[in-house]
Amino acid sequence: MTDWDTDELSAIEEADELHIAPRRKNGTLRAPTTIWVVRDGDDLYVRSMLGAGSHWFNGTRARHEGHIEAGGVDRDVSFVDETDPGVNARIDDAYRGKYHRFGPQYVDPMVAPAARGATIRLEPR
Repeated sequence: MTDWDTDELSAIEEADELHIAPRRKNGTLRAPTTIWVVRDGDDLYVRSMLGAGSHWFNGTRARHEGHIEAGGVDRDVSFVDETDPGVNARIDDAYRGKYHRFGPQYVDPMVAPAARGATIRLEPR
């Protein structure tokens, strides 16, 4: 595993949107989907607002790897499921803090149980 460098973490944290492209079983990338991203310490997290039923989230299950772009950072990543309740509580707070200006109609679904069950830590490859 490779660690994020400080500049990458800051750039991605400051970006409102992240483009995520899961890798298919045959090795090709799916078309990128635009989603939100948050930072917790030295880790980056994404969630599916629709929970495990979303197309892009299901795509992460094929190989648990793909590609992201955000804030000028362009990296191959691994997708690691995050299930720790303490970490998920901090991620809830991060989503509320970063995206509050979009209003509860968008933020509340990101901190709902379905989205919590579709939380992924991004690890650089």
